[in-house]
Amino acid sequence: MYSMVYTAMIHGIDSRPVEVETDVSDGMPVFEMVGYLSSEVREARDRVRTALRNCGYMLPVKRITVNLSPANIRKSGSGFDLPVAISLLAAMGEVPKEPLAEIMMIGELSLDGKVNGVPGVLPIALAARDLGMKYMILPKENRREGELVPGIMTVAVGSVREAVEFLTEGKLPSEASEEKQVLSQKPATYDFSDISGQKILKRACETAVSGMHNLLMIGPPGAGKTMIARAIPSILPPMTEEEQMELSRIYSVCGKFGERDRLLSSRPFRSPHHTITAAGMTGGGSVPVPGEISLANKGVLFLDELTEFRKPVIETLRQPLEDRKVQISRSSGTFTFPADFVLVAAMNPCDCGYYPDMERCRCTSAAIARYRSRLSQPMLDRLDLCVEAPAVSYRELTAGKESEPSAEIRKRVMRVHQIQRERFQGTVIGFNSRIPAKEIGTYCPLGTKEKKYMEQIYDRLELTARSYHKLLRVARTLADMAGEERISLLQLQEAVCYRGLDKKYWEKNE
Repeated sequence: MYSMVYTAMIHGIDSRPVEVETDVSDGMPVFEMVGYLSSEVREARDRVRTALRNCGYMLPVKRITVNLSPANIRKSGSGFDLPVAISLLAAMGEVPKEPLAEIMMIGELSLDGKVNGVPGVLPIALAARDLGMKYMILPKENRREGELVPGIMTVAVGSVREAVEFLTEGKLPSEASEEKQVLSQKPATYDFSDISGQKILKRACETAVSGMHNLLMIGPPGAGKTMIARAIPSILPPMTEEEQMELSRIYSVCGKFGERDRLLSSRPFRSPHHTITAAGMTGGGSVPVPGEISLANKGVLFLDELTEFRKPVIETLRQPLEDRKVQISRSSGTFTFPADFVLVAAMNPCDCGYYPDMERCRCTSAAIARYRSRLSQPMLDRLDLCVEAPAVSYRELTAGKESEPSAEIRKRVMRVHQIQRERFQGTVIGFNSRIPAKEIGTYCPLGTKEKKYMEQIYDRLELTARSYHKLLRVARTLADMAGEERISLLQLQEAVCYRGLDKKYWEKNE
């Protein structure tokens, strides 16, 4: 007796279809599972056997072989329990085999036959729809997640019995009498109108968001760096439907989707603690899962107290900041996670926080040099804007003057994004910060005066090729903000101010 059930496994943020084949034949009584299985998948044998017995199904005293195909891909996770159980019941004749050809299923089993939720349902539902499946049987905990995918009917079951009743009688499981509370999208908590002073820093934030540039803020404690960073999502444009789906898939794979009744529509703001590991930042594990940089995809990754992060953790950001993706290689394959985010970092100028104000700074020259060395020059080159956040004066704090709200800034940002969409239409370039080096001359042409100025600046600031190109990209964004077609000397000078500040803090002590 033979049967086959369709399921899927998570690979990165995508899914791969898996066929669960079961054969029940005469021979020495044994329950064997094959197909390059991880330990948790092998344990499904005991969970399935006990769950079926507690649901009233006795396994035949025969040789039972379950194969998870394709056999060259390592299977991991607990979502294979339900497919294995249904495939076994079909081979035993308890469930008809005909409907199984158009059904994909996933779920973990408790020993009493209850079906528990699993991560990664959203990409699996997308794969089921693309394969032409009509139904998807999934745990009730993942019902809302599965319903987000149009074109396929989801059947949410709470137990093996309910799955069997649907397959044999076509009976849909009854809905729970009490609905779980739906996680709502939280509005932006911080607004630029709440921030006193810091006019230059606000301008830098608008520039960074307009061209999706990376930003570093340097200033003493209490200057408002963290508050400004947390207000940045309030000026980001709304997410497109494609961006919402990509972000929702990432959170689904990480098990962070929750009981939402819609795709994630708010741009993420991730602020990991400085004790995070490199694997936690970029993703990893024996079966790699996305890290913080992928959870911040299409949003903001904020690193507060940047120099307190371990140097190897900071250095792991260098490649994702250039490629907008991170690749992790394991024996089971290569996994690619998206990492298209805006990096916003904040740091004090020294350990005490008051350098270069030598009247207040208590740090020695050696201590300042050690503090600066925590951030390498290659990493600094990848930060497009470096802005000082001075201490807020008493007059600014108590002036009572209303600052410009985030809603007004957001309108200007959306206008600049529209300019970039029109400029880069038909190309893979999305924003000014993504202009390839070979296309700089096309999109950032300079006049005679501008070229002469940049020649002087290149030597004076000891720019690298990468930092020079980033300076021109920032100037391109400033020109778009001003509504100008060509980059003028004024925009270059402002971009140099943002680029040259790092020399003030990282210049060598004599």
